Amino acid sequence: MKAEHLRRYRDITKLLVKYGFFELVRMMGWDDVLEKRPQFFPDNAVQGEDLTSDLEQLGPTFVKLGQFLSTRPDVLPAEYVRAMERLQSNVGSFPYDQVRDIVETELGMKVEEAYRDFAITPIAAASIGQVHRAVTRDGRTVAVKVQRPGIRDRVLIDLEVLGEVADLAQARTEFGRIYAVGEMFQEFRSTLLRELDYLQEMTNTIILRNNLRDFEEIVIPDVIEALTTSRVLTMDFIEGKKITLLSEDDKARVDTGMLLEGTFRAYLKQILVDGFFHADPHPGNVLLTPNGRIAVIDLGMVGRIAPGLREKLIGLLLAISEGQPEDAADIASSIGDKTATFDLKTYRRSAIDLLSRYEHASLSQVHVGTLVMEFTEVSRECGIRVPRELTMLGKTLLHLDQVAKELNPYFDPIASVRQYGGEIILRHVTSKISVGNVLRTLLDTKSMAGRLSRAMTSVLDRMADNELEVKVHGFDETRFIAGMQKIANRITLGLLFGSLIVGAGLFSMVPTVFTIFGYPALAIVFFLMAAVGAVWLIFDILYYDERPRTKK
Repeated sequence: MKAEHLRRYRDITKLLVKYGFFELVRMMGWDDVLEKRPQFFPDNAVQGEDLTSDLEQLGPTFVKLGQFLSTRPDVLPAEYVRAMERLQSNVGSFPYDQVRDIVETELGMKVEEAYRDFAITPIAAASIGQVHRAVTRDGRTVAVKVQRPGIRDRVLIDLEVLGEVADLAQARTEFGRIYAVGEMFQEFRSTLLRELDYLQEMTNTIILRNNLRDFEEIVIPDVIEALTTSRVLTMDFIEGKKITLLSEDDKARVDTGMLLEGTFRAYLKQILVDGFFHADPHPGNVLLTPNGRIAVIDLGMVGRIAPGLREKLIGLLLAISEGQPEDAADIASSIGDKTATFDLKTYRRSAIDLLSRYEHASLSQVHVGTLVMEFTEVSRECGIRVPRELTMLGKTLLHLDQVAKELNPYFDPIASVRQYGGEIILRHVTSKISVGNVLRTLLDTKSMAGRLSRAMTSVLDRMADNELEVKVHGFDETRFIAGMQKIANRITLGLLFGSLIVGAGLFSMVPTVFTIFGYPALAIVFFLMAAVGAVWLIFDILYYDERPRTKK
Protein backbone atom coordinates (compact mmCIF):
# COMPACT_ATOMS: atom_id res chain seq x y z
CA MET A 1 0.00 0.00 0.00
CA LYS A 2 1.36 3.44 -0.92
CA ALA A 3 2.30 5.85 1.85
CA GLU A 4 -0.42 8.35 0.85
CA HIS A 5 -3.10 5.63 0.87
CA LEU A 6 -1.89 4.44 4.28
CA ARG A 7 -1.99 7.96 5.71
CA ARG A 8 -5.56 8.52 4.49
CA TYR A 9 -6.64 5.13 5.88
CA ARG A 10 -5.32 6.16 9.29
CA ASP A 11 -7.00 9.59 9.09
CA ILE A 12 -10.36 8.02 8.24
CA THR A 13 -9.94 5.38 10.94
CA LYS A 14 -9.32 8.02 13.60
CA LEU A 15 -12.48 9.82 12.47
CA LEU A 16 -14.53 6.60 12.65
CA VAL A 17 -13.23 5.84 16.15
CA LYS A 18 -13.97 9.36 17.34
CA TYR A 19 -17.63 8.98 16.35
CA GLY A 20 -18.16 5.47 17.68
CA PHE A 21 -17.80 3.12 14.67
CA PHE A 22 -15.68 0.66 16.67
CA GLU A 23 -16.98 -2.50 14.98
CA LEU A 24 -16.09 -1.18 11.54
CA VAL A 25 -12.60 -0.16 12.69
CA ARG A 26 -11.94 -3.66 14.05
CA MET A 27 -12.98 -5.14 10.69
CA MET A 28 -10.47 -2.83 9.01
CA GLY A 29 -7.71 -4.19 11.27
CA TRP A 30 -6.88 -0.93 13.08
CA ASP A 31 -7.19 -2.16 16.69
CA ASP A 32 -4.24 -0.01 17.80
CA VAL A 33 -6.22 3.13 17.02
CA LEU A 34 -9.05 1.94 19.29
CA GLU A 35 -6.71 2.02 22.30
CA LYS A 36 -6.36 5.82 21.86
CA ARG A 37 -10.03 6.59 21.32
CA PRO A 38 -11.29 9.88 22.82
CA GLN A 39 -14.34 10.37 25.01
CA PHE A 40 -17.71 10.82 23.31
CA PHE A 41 -19.29 14.25 23.03
CA PRO A 42 -22.59 14.15 24.96
CA ASP A 43 -24.39 16.79 22.86
CA ASN A 44 -25.40 16.13 19.24
CA ALA A 45 -25.04 19.80 18.30
CA VAL A 46 -21.48 19.82 19.64
CA GLN A 47 -20.74 16.61 17.76
CA GLY A 48 -22.11 18.13 14.57
CA GLU A 49 -19.92 21.22 14.84
CA ASP A 50 -16.92 19.09 15.76
CA LEU A 51 -17.46 16.74 12.80
CA THR A 52 -17.69 19.77 10.49
CA SER A 53 -14.32 20.99 11.76
CA ASP A 54 -12.78 17.52 11.36
CA LEU A 55 -13.96 17.24 7.76
CA GLU A 56 -12.56 20.66 6.91
CA GLN A 57 -9.15 19.61 8.25
CA LEU A 58 -9.16 16.43 6.12
CA GLY A 59 -9.35 18.45 2.90
CA PRO A 60 -11.50 19.05 -0.21
CA THR A 61 -12.83 15.49 -0.66
CA PHE A 62 -14.19 15.39 2.87
CA VAL A 63 -15.60 18.92 2.64
CA LYS A 64 -17.53 17.76 -0.44
CA LEU A 65 -18.54 14.59 1.44
CA GLY A 66 -19.96 16.71 4.26
CA GLN A 67 -21.84 18.90 1.78
CA PHE A 68 -23.21 15.74 0.14
CA LEU A 69 -24.31 14.30 3.51
CA SER A 70 -26.04 17.58 4.35
CA THR A 71 -28.55 16.65 1.62
CA ARG A 72 -29.34 13.36 3.38
CA PRO A 73 -31.45 14.11 6.48
CA ASP A 74 -32.65 10.51 6.21
CA VAL A 75 -29.15 9.38 7.25
CA LEU A 76 -27.90 12.04 9.67
CA PRO A 77 -29.66 13.79 12.57
CA ALA A 78 -30.84 17.33 11.91
CA GLU A 79 -28.08 18.81 14.14
CA TYR A 80 -25.39 17.29 11.93
CA VAL A 81 -27.14 18.37 8.73
CA ARG A 82 -27.38 21.99 9.91
CA ALA A 83 -23.73 22.00 10.95
CA MET A 84 -22.54 20.58 7.62
CA GLU A 85 -24.47 23.15 5.62
CA ARG A 86 -21.81 25.66 6.74
CA LEU A 87 -18.89 23.58 5.49
CA GLN A 88 -16.23 25.55 3.65
CA SER A 89 -12.70 24.80 2.57
CA ASN A 90 -10.11 26.90 4.35
CA VAL A 91 -7.66 27.07 1.47
CA GLY A 92 -5.44 29.77 0.08
CA SER A 93 -4.61 30.52 -3.53
CA PHE A 94 -1.84 28.72 -5.43
CA PRO A 95 1.00 30.59 -7.22
CA TYR A 96 0.61 32.18 -10.64
CA ASP A 97 3.49 30.07 -12.05
CA GLN A 98 1.37 26.95 -11.50
CA VAL A 99 -1.67 28.70 -12.95
CA ARG A 100 0.30 29.57 -16.05
CA ASP A 101 1.61 26.01 -16.49
CA ILE A 102 -1.89 24.50 -16.19
CA VAL A 103 -3.48 26.99 -18.61
CA GLU A 104 -0.76 26.56 -21.25
CA THR A 105 -0.77 22.76 -20.94
CA GLU A 106 -4.55 22.56 -21.22
CA LEU A 107 -5.05 25.11 -24.02
CA GLY A 108 -1.91 24.17 -25.97
CA MET A 109 -0.80 27.80 -26.32
CA LYS A 110 0.87 30.56 -24.35
CA VAL A 111 -1.27 32.56 -21.95
CA GLU A 112 -0.48 35.68 -24.02
CA GLU A 113 -1.76 33.93 -27.15
CA ALA A 114 -5.07 33.00 -25.54
CA TYR A 115 -5.67 36.17 -23.56
CA ARG A 116 -4.74 39.80 -24.16
CA ASP A 117 -4.54 40.34 -20.40
CA PHE A 118 -4.51 37.84 -17.50
CA ALA A 119 -4.60 39.00 -13.86
CA ILE A 120 -1.88 37.43 -11.71
CA THR A 121 -3.86 37.72 -8.47
CA PRO A 122 -7.00 35.54 -8.29
CA ILE A 123 -10.36 37.11 -7.46
CA ALA A 124 -11.59 33.95 -5.69
CA ALA A 125 -10.15 30.67 -4.40
CA ALA A 126 -11.96 27.45 -3.49
CA SER A 127 -11.12 23.83 -2.71
CA ILE A 128 -11.07 22.63 -6.32
CA GLY A 129 -9.89 25.72 -8.20
CA GLN A 130 -9.45 29.46 -8.28
CA VAL A 131 -10.71 32.24 -10.57
CA HIS A 132 -8.70 34.91 -12.42
CA ARG A 133 -10.00 37.89 -14.35
CA ALA A 134 -8.78 38.11 -17.96
CA VAL A 135 -9.43 39.72 -21.34
CA THR A 136 -9.55 37.64 -24.53
CA ARG A 137 -7.76 38.58 -27.74
CA ASP A 138 -11.02 40.04 -29.12
CA GLY A 139 -11.48 42.29 -26.07
CA ARG A 140 -14.01 40.23 -24.14
CA THR A 141 -13.72 40.41 -20.32
CA VAL A 142 -13.85 36.90 -18.89
CA ALA A 143 -13.44 34.89 -15.70
CA VAL A 144 -11.01 31.97 -15.97
CA LYS A 145 -11.41 29.12 -13.50
CA VAL A 146 -8.23 27.06 -13.12
CA GLN A 147 -8.18 23.73 -11.31
CA ARG A 148 -5.74 23.23 -8.43
CA PRO A 149 -2.58 21.31 -9.30
CA GLY A 150 -2.69 17.72 -8.08
CA ILE A 151 -6.27 18.00 -6.80
CA ARG A 152 -7.53 15.25 -9.09
CA ASP A 153 -4.94 12.70 -7.91
CA ARG A 154 -5.59 13.57 -4.28
CA VAL A 155 -9.34 13.22 -4.69
CA LEU A 156 -8.95 9.87 -6.47
CA ILE A 157 -6.85 8.50 -3.58
CA ASP A 158 -9.46 9.68 -1.06
CA LEU A 159 -12.28 8.16 -3.12
CA GLU A 160 -10.45 4.83 -3.36
CA VAL A 161 -10.02 4.64 0.41
CA LEU A 162 -13.56 5.83 1.15
CA GLY A 163 -14.93 3.32 -1.37
CA GLU A 164 -13.28 0.39 0.40
CA VAL A 165 -14.59 1.58 3.77
CA ALA A 166 -18.11 2.07 2.37
CA ASP A 167 -18.18 -1.38 0.72
CA LEU A 168 -17.01 -2.98 3.97
CA ALA A 169 -19.62 -1.07 5.96
CA GLN A 170 -22.46 -2.15 3.65
CA ALA A 171 -21.34 -5.79 3.61
CA ARG A 172 -20.57 -6.23 7.32
CA THR A 173 -22.60 -3.74 9.39
CA GLU A 174 -26.33 -3.28 10.01
CA PHE A 175 -26.06 0.50 9.57
CA GLY A 176 -24.38 0.03 6.19
CA ARG A 177 -27.07 -2.37 4.99
CA ILE A 178 -29.98 -0.22 6.14
CA TYR A 179 -28.70 2.93 4.47
CA ALA A 180 -27.00 1.25 1.48
CA VAL A 181 -23.73 3.02 2.27
CA GLY A 182 -21.91 1.53 -0.72
CA GLU A 183 -24.53 2.76 -3.18
CA MET A 184 -24.62 6.15 -1.45
CA PHE A 185 -20.85 6.43 -1.85
CA GLN A 186 -21.08 5.66 -5.58
CA GLU A 187 -23.56 8.51 -5.95
CA PHE A 188 -21.19 10.85 -4.10
CA ARG A 189 -18.25 9.66 -6.20
CA SER A 190 -20.09 10.39 -9.45
CA THR A 191 -21.11 13.86 -8.22
CA LEU A 192 -17.56 14.79 -7.18
CA LEU A 193 -15.94 13.50 -10.37
CA ARG A 194 -18.40 15.59 -12.41
CA GLU A 195 -17.36 18.68 -10.42
CA LEU A 196 -13.71 17.93 -11.25
CA ASP A 197 -14.53 18.04 -14.96
CA TYR A 198 -14.98 21.63 -16.10
CA LEU A 199 -16.34 20.37 -19.42
CA GLN A 200 -19.32 19.09 -17.44
CA GLU A 201 -19.76 22.51 -15.82
CA MET A 202 -19.60 24.07 -19.29
CA THR A 203 -22.40 21.74 -20.45
CA ASN A 204 -24.46 22.58 -17.35
CA THR A 205 -24.03 26.29 -18.02
CA ILE A 206 -25.07 26.00 -21.68
CA ILE A 207 -28.16 23.93 -20.82
CA LEU A 208 -29.25 26.28 -18.04
CA ARG A 209 -28.62 29.38 -20.14
CA ASN A 210 -30.81 27.93 -22.90
CA ASN A 211 -33.58 26.84 -20.50
CA LEU A 212 -33.79 30.30 -18.89
CA ARG A 213 -33.46 32.42 -22.02
CA ASP A 214 -37.00 33.79 -21.56
CA PHE A 215 -36.33 35.10 -18.03
CA GLU A 216 -35.02 38.65 -18.33
CA GLU A 217 -34.38 38.84 -14.59
CA ILE A 218 -31.73 36.08 -14.69
CA VAL A 219 -28.20 36.30 -16.11
CA ILE A 220 -26.23 33.11 -16.84
CA PRO A 221 -22.63 33.65 -18.06
CA ASP A 222 -21.80 32.55 -21.60
CA VAL A 223 -18.98 30.00 -21.93
CA ILE A 224 -16.14 30.34 -24.43
CA GLU A 225 -15.79 26.75 -25.57
CA ALA A 226 -12.50 27.33 -27.46
CA LEU A 227 -10.82 28.32 -24.19
CA THR A 228 -12.35 25.59 -22.02
CA THR A 229 -11.00 22.13 -21.12
CA SER A 230 -11.54 19.70 -18.25
CA ARG A 231 -9.20 21.80 -16.04
CA VAL A 232 -9.67 25.34 -17.41
CA LEU A 233 -13.06 27.07 -17.76
CA THR A 234 -13.46 30.44 -19.49
CA MET A 235 -16.74 32.32 -19.30
CA ASP A 236 -18.07 35.87 -19.36
CA PHE A 237 -17.05 37.96 -16.37
CA ILE A 238 -20.20 39.34 -14.75
CA GLU A 239 -19.98 42.59 -12.84
CA GLY A 240 -22.04 42.57 -9.71
CA LYS A 241 -22.21 42.54 -5.93
CA LYS A 242 -22.82 39.46 -3.86
CA ILE A 243 -26.30 39.50 -2.35
CA THR A 244 -24.78 39.37 1.15
CA LEU A 245 -22.79 42.58 0.53
CA LEU A 246 -25.60 44.81 -0.73
CA SER A 247 -26.24 48.16 0.90
CA GLU A 248 -29.68 49.68 1.42
CA ASP A 249 -28.96 52.04 -1.49
CA ASP A 250 -28.23 49.04 -3.75
CA LYS A 251 -31.57 47.48 -2.83
CA ALA A 252 -33.45 50.76 -3.24
CA ARG A 253 -32.48 51.15 -6.91
CA VAL A 254 -34.25 47.92 -7.98
CA ASP A 255 -37.73 46.48 -7.59
CA THR A 256 -36.72 43.60 -5.31
CA GLY A 257 -40.22 42.14 -5.27
CA MET A 258 -40.41 41.78 -9.05
CA LEU A 259 -36.81 40.57 -9.17
CA LEU A 260 -37.43 37.83 -6.61
CA GLU A 261 -40.72 36.89 -8.30
CA GLY A 262 -38.89 36.29 -11.58
CA THR A 263 -36.08 34.42 -9.83
CA PHE A 264 -38.46 32.05 -8.04
CA ARG A 265 -40.40 31.45 -11.25
CA ALA A 266 -37.14 30.63 -13.01
CA TYR A 267 -36.20 28.07 -10.36
CA LEU A 268 -39.66 26.54 -10.30
CA LYS A 269 -39.38 26.07 -14.06
CA GLN A 270 -35.95 24.47 -13.67
CA ILE A 271 -37.14 22.06 -11.01
CA LEU A 272 -40.66 21.17 -12.05
CA VAL A 273 -40.69 21.64 -15.84
CA ASP A 274 -37.13 21.06 -17.07
CA GLY A 275 -36.05 18.60 -14.35
CA PHE A 276 -32.58 20.21 -14.48
CA PHE A 277 -31.72 22.86 -11.90
CA HIS A 278 -28.87 24.79 -10.35
CA ALA A 279 -28.55 23.07 -6.97
CA ASP A 280 -26.30 25.56 -5.20
CA PRO A 281 -27.86 29.07 -5.32
CA HIS A 282 -26.50 30.14 -1.93
CA PRO A 283 -26.04 33.92 -1.48
CA GLY A 284 -22.32 33.69 -2.33
CA ASN A 285 -23.18 32.38 -5.81
CA VAL A 286 -25.82 35.03 -6.53
CA LEU A 287 -24.94 38.57 -7.67
CA LEU A 288 -26.92 41.73 -8.27
CA THR A 289 -25.70 43.30 -11.52
CA PRO A 290 -25.45 47.08 -12.12
CA ASN A 291 -28.50 46.93 -14.41
CA GLY A 292 -30.62 45.33 -11.68
CA ARG A 293 -30.61 41.65 -12.72
CA ILE A 294 -29.80 38.47 -10.78
CA ALA A 295 -26.63 36.71 -11.95
CA VAL A 296 -26.05 33.05 -11.05
CA ILE A 297 -22.45 31.79 -11.06
CA ASP A 298 -20.68 28.51 -10.25
CA LEU A 299 -22.82 25.90 -12.01
CA GLY A 300 -20.74 22.87 -11.04
CA MET A 301 -23.51 21.42 -8.87
CA VAL A 302 -26.81 20.68 -10.60
CA GLY A 303 -29.76 18.44 -9.83
CA ARG A 304 -31.72 16.21 -12.16
CA ILE A 305 -35.28 15.00 -11.58
CA ALA A 306 -36.89 12.20 -13.58
CA PRO A 307 -40.29 12.95 -15.17
CA GLY A 308 -42.24 10.60 -12.88
CA LEU A 309 -40.77 12.14 -9.73
CA ARG A 310 -41.25 15.63 -11.21
CA GLU A 311 -45.02 15.11 -11.44
CA LYS A 312 -45.18 14.06 -7.78
CA LEU A 313 -43.05 17.02 -6.70
CA ILE A 314 -45.46 19.39 -8.47
CA GLY A 315 -48.32 17.91 -6.47
CA LEU A 316 -46.29 17.97 -3.23
CA LEU A 317 -45.23 21.62 -3.57
CA LEU A 318 -48.75 22.73 -4.44
CA ALA A 319 -50.22 20.75 -1.53
CA ILE A 320 -47.71 22.31 0.88
CA SER A 321 -48.27 25.81 -0.48
CA GLU A 322 -52.05 25.39 -0.23
CA GLY A 323 -51.81 24.06 3.33
CA GLN A 324 -53.21 20.60 2.52
CA PRO A 325 -51.21 18.33 4.87
CA GLU A 326 -53.10 15.10 4.20
CA ASP A 327 -52.59 15.41 0.44
CA ALA A 328 -48.93 16.33 1.00
CA ALA A 329 -48.46 13.32 3.27
CA ASP A 330 -50.04 10.94 0.75
CA ILE A 331 -47.86 12.25 -2.09
CA ALA A 332 -44.67 12.19 0.00
CA SER A 333 -45.36 8.64 1.15
CA SER A 334 -45.59 7.57 -2.50
CA ILE A 335 -42.27 9.29 -3.32
CA GLY A 336 -40.05 7.64 -0.70
CA ASP A 337 -39.31 4.06 0.30
CA LYS A 338 -41.32 2.92 3.32
CA THR A 339 -39.42 1.16 6.08
CA ALA A 340 -40.81 -1.42 8.51
CA THR A 341 -41.58 1.32 11.08
CA PHE A 342 -43.78 3.38 8.73
CA ASP A 343 -47.30 4.16 9.92
CA LEU A 344 -49.55 6.26 7.66
CA LYS A 345 -51.79 7.58 10.47
CA THR A 346 -48.81 8.79 12.50
CA TYR A 347 -47.27 10.31 9.38
CA ARG A 348 -50.45 12.21 8.48
CA ARG A 349 -50.78 13.50 12.05
CA SER A 350 -47.15 14.71 12.04
CA ALA A 351 -47.62 16.41 8.67
CA ILE A 352 -50.76 18.20 9.88
CA ASP A 353 -48.94 19.37 13.02
CA LEU A 354 -46.04 20.68 10.93
CA LEU A 355 -48.12 22.62 8.40
CA SER A 356 -50.51 23.98 11.05
CA ARG A 357 -47.55 25.72 12.74
CA TYR A 358 -47.13 27.86 9.62
CA GLU A 359 -50.84 28.47 8.99
CA HIS A 360 -50.97 31.86 10.73
CA ALA A 361 -47.28 32.79 10.51
CA SER A 362 -46.15 36.13 9.08
CA LEU A 363 -44.33 36.31 5.74
CA SER A 364 -40.97 36.78 7.47
CA GLN A 365 -41.51 33.49 9.32
CA VAL A 366 -42.56 31.37 6.34
CA HIS A 367 -39.83 29.94 4.11
CA VAL A 368 -40.72 27.32 1.54
CA GLY A 369 -37.22 25.79 1.65
CA THR A 370 -37.34 25.38 5.43
CA LEU A 371 -40.81 23.92 5.13
CA VAL A 372 -39.72 21.31 2.56
CA MET A 373 -36.63 20.37 4.62
CA GLU A 374 -38.73 20.01 7.78
CA PHE A 375 -41.22 17.93 5.83
CA THR A 376 -38.44 15.55 4.70
CA GLU A 377 -37.23 15.33 8.30
CA VAL A 378 -40.73 14.40 9.48
CA SER A 379 -40.81 11.77 6.73
CA ARG A 380 -37.53 10.28 7.98
CA GLU A 381 -38.72 10.20 11.59
CA CYS A 382 -41.94 8.44 10.53
CA GLY A 383 -40.17 5.69 8.57
CA ILE A 384 -39.93 7.03 5.01
CA ARG A 385 -36.60 7.13 3.20
CA VAL A 386 -37.03 10.07 0.82
CA PRO A 387 -34.99 10.25 -2.41
CA ARG A 388 -31.97 12.57 -2.50
CA GLU A 389 -33.65 14.66 -5.21
CA LEU A 390 -36.26 15.81 -2.67
CA THR A 391 -33.65 16.92 -0.14
CA MET A 392 -31.67 18.64 -2.91
CA LEU A 393 -34.88 20.47 -3.83
CA GLY A 394 -35.34 21.49 -0.20
CA LYS A 395 -31.76 22.79 0.07
CA THR A 396 -32.08 24.68 -3.21
CA LEU A 397 -35.27 26.38 -2.03
CA LEU A 398 -33.61 27.01 1.35
CA HIS A 399 -30.79 28.90 -0.40
CA LEU A 400 -33.40 30.86 -2.36
CA ASP A 401 -35.08 31.73 0.93
CA GLN A 402 -31.76 33.19 2.12
CA VAL A 403 -31.44 35.21 -1.09
CA ALA A 404 -34.99 36.50 -0.62
CA LYS A 405 -34.26 37.43 2.99
CA GLU A 406 -31.25 39.49 1.90
CA LEU A 407 -33.13 41.30 -0.89
CA ASN A 408 -36.65 41.65 0.48
CA PRO A 409 -37.67 40.01 3.79
CA TYR A 410 -41.36 40.61 2.99
CA PHE A 411 -41.34 38.54 -0.20
CA ASP A 412 -43.67 35.54 0.07
CA PRO A 413 -42.24 32.54 -1.88
CA ILE A 414 -45.18 30.31 -0.93
CA ALA A 415 -47.56 32.75 -2.62
CA SER A 416 -45.30 32.58 -5.67
CA VAL A 417 -45.59 28.78 -5.75
CA ARG A 418 -49.36 29.03 -5.34
CA GLN A 419 -49.80 31.77 -7.93
CA TYR A 420 -47.81 30.06 -10.65
CA GLY A 421 -48.88 26.49 -9.87
CA GLY A 422 -51.30 26.46 -12.80
CA GLU A 423 -48.65 27.83 -15.15
CA ILE A 424 -46.17 25.20 -13.97
CA ILE A 425 -48.64 22.40 -14.67
CA LEU A 426 -49.46 23.85 -18.12
CA ARG A 427 -45.77 24.07 -19.01
CA HIS A 428 -45.28 20.52 -17.76
CA VAL A 429 -48.13 19.25 -19.93
CA THR A 430 -47.15 21.20 -23.06
CA SER A 431 -43.51 20.11 -22.67
CA LYS A 432 -44.67 16.57 -23.39
CA ILE A 433 -46.17 17.56 -26.74
CA SER A 434 -43.74 16.38 -29.39
CA VAL A 435 -44.00 14.95 -32.87
CA GLY A 436 -43.21 11.48 -31.50
CA ASN A 437 -45.87 11.64 -28.77
CA VAL A 438 -48.50 13.03 -31.15
CA LEU A 439 -47.77 10.34 -33.75
CA ARG A 440 -47.95 7.60 -31.09
CA THR A 441 -51.29 8.98 -29.91
CA LEU A 442 -52.53 9.13 -33.50
CA LEU A 443 -51.46 5.53 -34.13
CA ASP A 444 -53.14 4.36 -30.90
CA THR A 445 -56.33 6.20 -31.90
CA LYS A 446 -56.21 4.67 -35.38
CA SER A 447 -55.68 1.20 -33.92
CA MET A 448 -58.56 1.65 -31.46
CA ALA A 449 -60.83 2.95 -34.21
CA GLY A 450 -59.98 -0.07 -36.38
CA ARG A 451 -60.78 -2.52 -33.60
CA LEU A 452 -64.04 -0.77 -32.74
CA SER A 453 -65.03 -0.64 -36.41
CA ARG A 454 -64.42 -4.38 -36.88
CA ALA A 455 -66.31 -5.19 -33.69
CA MET A 456 -69.29 -3.04 -34.68
CA THR A 457 -69.28 -4.49 -38.21
CA SER A 458 -69.32 -8.01 -36.79
CA VAL A 459 -72.22 -7.18 -34.46
CA LEU A 460 -74.25 -5.50 -37.23
CA ASP A 461 -73.58 -8.38 -39.67
CA ARG A 462 -74.85 -10.86 -37.12
CA MET A 463 -77.90 -8.72 -36.55
CA ALA A 464 -78.58 -8.48 -40.31
CA ASP A 465 -78.35 -12.26 -40.68
CA ASN A 466 -80.48 -12.87 -37.62
CA GLU A 467 -77.54 -14.62 -35.96
CA LEU A 468 -77.10 -12.29 -33.00
CA GLU A 469 -78.25 -13.95 -29.81
CA VAL A 470 -78.89 -11.90 -26.70
CA LYS A 471 -80.08 -13.67 -23.59
CA VAL A 472 -82.30 -11.22 -21.74
CA HIS A 473 -85.46 -11.31 -19.71
CA GLY A 474 -88.26 -9.22 -21.14
CA PHE A 475 -86.33 -8.28 -24.29
CA ASP A 476 -87.47 -5.00 -25.90
CA GLU A 477 -86.09 -4.93 -29.47
CA THR A 478 -86.85 -1.23 -30.03
CA ARG A 479 -85.04 -0.12 -26.92
CA PHE A 480 -82.15 -2.45 -27.72
CA ILE A 481 -81.67 -1.00 -31.23
CA ALA A 482 -81.90 2.55 -29.83
CA GLY A 483 -79.29 1.67 -27.21
CA MET A 484 -76.92 0.24 -29.84
CA GLN A 485 -77.39 3.37 -31.95
CA LYS A 486 -76.56 5.53 -28.94
CA ILE A 487 -73.38 3.51 -28.31
CA ALA A 488 -72.30 3.88 -31.95
CA ASN A 489 -73.00 7.63 -31.88
CA ARG A 490 -70.97 8.11 -28.70
CA ILE A 491 -68.06 6.09 -30.01
CA THR A 492 -68.06 8.27 -33.12
CA LEU A 493 -68.19 11.44 -31.00
CA GLY A 494 -65.35 10.14 -28.80
CA LEU A 495 -63.18 9.52 -31.87
CA LEU A 496 -64.06 12.98 -33.21
CA PHE A 497 -63.09 14.69 -29.93
CA GLY A 498 -59.88 12.64 -29.80
CA SER A 499 -59.03 13.73 -33.34
CA LEU A 500 -59.64 17.37 -32.41
CA ILE A 501 -57.21 17.06 -29.48
CA VAL A 502 -54.54 15.39 -31.66
CA GLY A 503 -55.04 18.04 -34.32
CA ALA A 504 -54.76 20.80 -31.71
CA GLY A 505 -51.52 19.29 -30.47
CA LEU A 506 -50.10 19.27 -33.99
CA PHE A 507 -51.24 22.83 -34.74
CA SER A 508 -49.77 24.09 -31.42
CA MET A 509 -46.29 23.40 -32.82
CA VAL A 510 -46.90 25.40 -36.01
CA PRO A 511 -45.84 29.09 -35.76
CA THR A 512 -48.64 31.48 -36.69
CA VAL A 513 -49.42 35.18 -36.51
CA PHE A 514 -52.90 34.63 -35.08
CA THR A 515 -52.64 33.58 -31.43
CA ILE A 516 -54.84 33.27 -28.36
CA PHE A 517 -53.09 33.51 -24.97
CA GLY A 518 -49.79 33.08 -26.80
CA TYR A 519 -50.81 29.82 -28.56
CA PRO A 520 -51.85 29.28 -32.20
CA ALA A 521 -55.49 30.30 -32.59
CA LEU A 522 -56.54 27.19 -34.51
CA ALA A 523 -55.07 24.93 -31.82
CA ILE A 524 -57.02 26.77 -29.10
CA VAL A 525 -60.23 26.55 -31.16
CA PHE A 526 -59.78 22.78 -31.56
CA PHE A 527 -59.09 22.37 -27.84
CA LEU A 528 -62.20 24.40 -26.95
CA MET A 529 -64.39 22.42 -29.38
CA ALA A 530 -63.16 19.15 -27.88
CA ALA A 531 -63.63 20.45 -24.32
CA VAL A 532 -67.16 21.77 -24.95
CA GLY A 533 -68.13 18.58 -26.75
CA ALA A 534 -66.76 16.41 -23.94
CA VAL A 535 -68.63 18.41 -21.29
CA TRP A 536 -71.87 18.14 -23.29
CA LEU A 537 -71.38 14.38 -23.72
CA ILE A 538 -70.77 13.90 -19.98
CA PHE A 539 -73.85 15.98 -19.17
CA ASP A 540 -75.94 13.95 -21.61
CA ILE A 541 -74.74 10.67 -20.08
CA LEU A 542 -75.33 11.78 -16.48
CA TYR A 543 -78.76 13.36 -16.89
CA TYR A 544 -80.45 11.63 -19.83
CA ASP A 545 -79.32 8.02 -19.74
CA GLU A 546 -81.68 5.66 -18.01
CA ARG A 547 -80.46 4.21 -14.72
CA PRO A 548 -80.65 0.45 -14.22
CA ARG A 549 -83.76 -0.55 -12.35
CA THR A 550 -83.25 -2.43 -9.12
CA LYS A 551 -85.50 -5.30 -8.19
CA LYS A 552 -87.60 -4.87 -5.09
